[in-house]
Amino acid sequence: MSTIRHGNKSALVVVDVQVGVVSDAWNAPLVVKNVARAVERARAAEVPVIWVQHEGDDLPRNSTAWQLVPELAPAEAESRIYKRFESSFEGTALEENLACIGVTHIVLAGAQTNWCIRATAYAALDRGYDLTLLKDAHTTTGIELGNGLSVEAANIINDLNVTMTWIRYPGRNSGTAATEEVVFAVPGGAAD
Repeated sequence: MSTIRHGNKSALVVVDVQVGVVSDAWNAPLVVKNVARAVERARAAEVPVIWVQHEGDDLPRNSTAWQLVPELAPAEAESRIYKRFESSFEGTALEENLACIGVTHIVLAGAQTNWCIRATAYAALDRGYDLTLLKDAHTTTGIELGNGLSVEAANIINDLNVTMTWIRYPGRNSGTAATEEVVFAVPGGAAD
């Protein structure tokens, strides 16, 4: 059984908005703009921003592809988490960072929707956090399935947005909100 986190402290977690991750992603310029706006709004509301960067054989640390996109710049005091798995929680200090600042509610943005955003969203809920997915601030690329079949990126994004709106975990809230509508103090989405 998961630990249900009591309280109402939010953090914005920005996952993998890196040059090599979003270079071919669907609607990347708009999504990056929305992520930048979410960061701006979080800072104005004194909500901690936590930056996550993936690294691996195809994304070596400190390479050009590994860098955050130029439009995003972590502030000096903001935490940075480096990961090697899709979930931002696996093999990282993310959970410890969240515990140190008393976070109970994660507002999530970034890339890639069907990999690291999905894995991080489920991992957050599994660990007892409330979750708000910024529905206009995550992106991915399409998937070629073979035999002429593919899944378009927009469909992957829409699928996760719908899933996070309807999925239920006991004692936790999940939902989606647009970047301009998110209320960081409302677990699971925007104010009614």
